[in-house]
Amino acid sequence: MSADSAPIKQFNYDLIGVGAPIMDLVASVPESFLAHAKGEKGGMAMVDAKEMERLVSLLPTPPKTTPGGSAANTTFNATRLGLSTAFVGKLGSDDLAAKYLQRFSGAGVDPSRFKQSALPNARSLILTTPDAQRTMRTCLGAVMTLSPDEISPADFEGALVVHIEGYVLFNQALAAKIISSARAAGCEISLSFASFEVVAATRDWLLDQLKQGLSLVFANEDEARTMFPELPAKTADDYAEHAKKFAAFGGLAAITLGKEGAWIAHGSELHRVAPCAVADVIDTNGAGDAWAAGFLSAWLRDQPLPVCGKVASLLGAQTVRHMGPVIPDDAWPAVAEKAKSLLV
Repeated sequence: MSADSAPIKQFNYDLIGVGAPIMDLVASVPESFLAHAKGEKGGMAMVDAKEMERLVSLLPTPPKTTPGGSAANTTFNATRLGLSTAFVGKLGSDDLAAKYLQRFSGAGVDPSRFKQSALPNARSLILTTPDAQRTMRTCLGAVMTLSPDEISPADFEGALVVHIEGYVLFNQALAAKIISSARAAGCEISLSFASFEVVAATRDWLLDQLKQGLSLVFANEDEARTMFPELPAKTADDYAEHAKKFAAFGGLAAITLGKEGAWIAHGSELHRVAPCAVADVIDTNGAGDAWAAGFLSAWLRDQPLPVCGKVASLLGAQTVRHMGPVIPDDAWPAVAEKAKSLLV
């Protein structure tokens, strides 16, 4: 999709992503392998460098290396869909960092707002079991050195939307500085909750931010249920209430439900998004990030919310057909053409 395929609001950047520029180590493993990884299946847990090396050494085959990170995946896909983008995050100074930067620059992401540390680049081991569920174990490396003092409104100057990944919230001082700086720069704030662990650890802080005003929030059913445990959550239809409760704070809410589709709520609008059927699911890693990219790319083109949901659903569904968090380059042109055809 080209940038002129539909009108986009005029800003220097349509979108600036904020988060951890993590190099993903993607591996298919049997269910039994998860016994080696401390923490819950399907979630994300932090590990140190020694534990990362131990887990990698136990893999049945070497992992595939691919640039990842929640907000980074969204930014990368949004760029491929024609948005003007940049990214704020801290790279390391090793070969993984150089490969990461090359990949993003090559896709058209403005690299000028990356920051750099002398430490090794962040890595995340993505363990995909036969049921296509992904379990993540992450060693943050250089990302851990990003300080609130390094963030200012200048990082977000000229952007319409700043899209923040929920993992940043584990460092609330940093998250607060990012959000206050983005607001000071006049940007709209988009937040992807990223994991149920994030919501469980920062729920009160998130509620305060919702009250202050977030333009868009993206959550899956686990994250929505953790945010509002008092609401029913037995069927896909129940999550309409979660979407409406998020939207009651004044922003737009999208609740993704995997193969059950999604709910979108904004003001008095409530829309059920039908799923795109996928028979050959391989890896769910990155599907939610791609969903957000599809939604944002259509929303920034002033598309109706149901259309935004269709583009989002397409991107998410196509992502799960491949290993890793992004659709491979050779499969991308057909996906981009289909996404373009959905616009009105």
